[in-house]
Amino acid sequence: MKILVINCGSSSLKYQLFDMETENVIAKGIVERIGIEGSMLVQKVEGKDKFILNKPMENHKIAISFVLDTLIDKENGVIKSMDEIAAVGHRVVHGGEKYSESILIDKKVKDSINECSKIAPLHNPPNIVGIEACEELMPSTPMVAVFDTAFHQTMKKDVFLYALPYELYEKHGIRKYGFHGTSHKYVSEEAAKYMGRNISDLRIITCHLGNGASLCAIKNGESIDTTMGFTPLEGVVMGTRSGSIDPAIPLYLMSELKLTIDEVGNILNKKSGVLGISQISSDFRDIETAYKNGDERAILAFNIYHNSIKKQIGAFIAELGGVDAIVFTAGVGENGPITRELILKDLEFFGIKIDKKKNEVRGEFKEISTDDSNVKVFVIPTNEELVIARDTLDLVKNK
Repeated sequence: MKILVINCGSSSLKYQLFDMETENVIAKGIVERIGIEGSMLVQKVEGKDKFILNKPMENHKIAISFVLDTLIDKENGVIKSMDEIAAVGHRVVHGGEKYSESILIDKKVKDSINECSKIAPLHNPPNIVGIEACEELMPSTPMVAVFDTAFHQTMKKDVFLYALPYELYEKHGIRKYGFHGTSHKYVSEEAAKYMGRNISDLRIITCHLGNGASLCAIKNGESIDTTMGFTPLEGVVMGTRSGSIDPAIPLYLMSELKLTIDEVGNILNKKSGVLGISQISSDFRDIETAYKNGDERAILAFNIYHNSIKKQIGAFIAELGGVDAIVFTAGVGENGPITRELILKDLEFFGIKIDKKKNEVRGEFKEISTDDSNVKVFVIPTNEELVIARDTLDLVKNK
């Protein structure tokens, strides 16, 4: 059975086609600059040259039609017809409180995703556009929604509620939701498998560190707490996002600088984080280079970033009552030896020790803790698309 996984952004679309008998990726690609001049599709198939298509793509429907045409193309494709695609799994960022697991998409599900758009305005609208485009082009193919927020629905009320008037939760759904759930779920399960342990017996802290970053405290295979909150802005310092700050700061900026809500939101989401501190870049590779060259602002940005994550690891260890494993994943987590070392520095009293030589790994699954470390430390490349494909397969088979 073949499953197509779609991940729609506002002007981009990532896709992977899986053969679920082997869980191998048959083809994967990306469409960039949708609705913008210079639209481009790039598809990779093992054993074939990279295929690049430069054509105007005014919207997601047209982009998806090109994806499907490319997949069945006689020369560059990998399947004979769209009938070989048994189902499509869609990444959906926000599912609110309604969905604690993946679900077959119908009108009710789409309405719920649209309702959540007011608290995920950058993510849910393009997710819906991708779903509806696929439905129109593949009307008889089952569609499945896999939510970033679903894994965190196991958090208890005394964890996910803010100390705000209770009616704001009841009437407006203001609470911690958490994100990156698909990634946290995948890497924690992979760590348990490697350790030869039942995940229900483990306490794991997963660190999804990319341009956006979040940590998750996982106990007995369930998320008990995570750093991102009502939106992906809360939590640790990120590439361009401030992470958690004094909530009076936005009020002060609006009052003293006469900034609008949108202007403050733009500062906190797009001009802060390591970019805001360093004034160099939001790309951690650039920050790392400047850090090594002794740039003061890069050093400051790195220290603030690493300290915010270190403090959160300590908090989660207290919340979990100890920790058995720590996992680093996503772009920075998988490819940042210096970042991993600095985050875990001075945590040896928790029994966390990393081997500097093992820690030189980039983008590979590897245990990087020393043999005498009481806590296992791993680098595990995330694979959110595979989780989406697995959930899609399970729902279609049990339909």
